[in-house]
Amino acid sequence: MGEQLSIWSLVVNASTVVQVVMAILVLASFISWVMIFQRFAVIRKTTSALRSFEDRFWSGIDLGQLYREITDSTAKISGAETIFCAGIKEYTRMTQQKNYDPDAVMDGVQRSMRVALAREEEKLDQNLPFLATVGSTSPYIGLFGTVWGIMNSFRGLANVHQATLASVAPGISEALVATAIGLFAAIPAVIAYNRFSAKSEWLMNNYENFADEFSSILHRRIHSPI
Repeated sequence: MGEQLSIWSLVVNASTVVQVVMAILVLASFISWVMIFQRFAVIRKTTSALRSFEDRFWSGIDLGQLYREITDSTAKISGAETIFCAGIKEYTRMTQQKNYDPDAVMDGVQRSMRVALAREEEKLDQNLPFLATVGSTSPYIGLFGTVWGIMNSFRGLANVHQATLASVAPGISEALVATAIGLFAAIPAVIAYNRFSAKSEWLMNNYENFADEFSSILHRRIHSPI
């Protein structure tokens, strides 16, 4: 009996619909784990890059020199570096014009940094909708497989003169496996989504604070007497 009711035998002997449900859930779980590891690496790298950049920015280094170091580097820029480069590039471009308006310059700088902020937010939120979808729908998909399997088990009882637990147990067990797989796919996805969402929000708050502080620095510079 133990061999007949092993997990693998229940999967193999399940009805076609239940097997399809299980396959969908296993595939969703696999993709979720790939995205979880990918997002974990991205978040960790982004957090480290933010701290490193803030240390350099607040060290008193000349902003023009910092911009040249970033643009001359072969490493791909992201996060606060992208926001800084967008702001300083627009600031330099507009202040090189004759008879520039300081307020117009600051408006242009802030628009450039807002665009950079929006792009960074898109990067941080990448793959999160999929994790949210898997976390919210997998239990219901598994439940559908369970209901279908139990329904088939009871339909099979119509052809049995004497219903026993042994005749019903395999069908119900294989149906419940679908719910178990659904929960196995959903729980990590929900935990990862909540974790990455909180971390992304923390990073965006830091980016926005940096953009405000950098904007204040440029505002003081452009309005200070020569």
